[in-house]
Amino acid sequence: MERVCLMLGSNLGDRISLINKAIKLIEENVGVNLKTSPVFLTAPWGTDNSLPYLNLALSLSTDKNAEAVLTQILSIEKELGRSRDGSLNAPRTIDIDIVFYGKQILNTENLTLPHPRMHLRRFVLQPLFEIEPDFIHPVLNLSVAELLNSCTDNLAVSLLEFSS
Repeated sequence: MERVCLMLGSNLGDRISLINKAIKLIEENVGVNLKTSPVFLTAPWGTDNSLPYLNLALSLSTDKNAEAVLTQILSIEKELGRSRDGSLNAPRTIDIDIVFYGKQILNTENLTLPHPRMHLRRFVLQPLFEIEPDFIHPVLNLSVAELLNSCTDNLAVSLLEFSS
């Protein structure tokens, strides 16, 4: 079994419902949910003409290899209405990224591990910090807490407040 950290985000449609459906499908098709971060409201990264995102991090245990996890999460994205037209940073119903796959370092045509830009993005680091603050990045040799502390990304990331 391998510990995998995923990042989930949505900025189109019923964002909370889409994220909850994605978590359920991940639990059914990828692995056992170990920890889920709170939901964060985040400014869109790489564009200023997009709606805010809801993001969370998910840590799970799986017996699938990294490529099989990628295949499953791409299938889940498609099932939840994600269309990939090649546009970078485009709005999306759901986005699921593999941030870490254990300590694995991988660079293939389809997958780079750990995620190559995660350390530059506060919207990834803040939720990840909530569930895996001491995890050591296998390339940078810094903990998630250290990466967050040194992150220069100043885009807004705030805990989503739910009203009852």
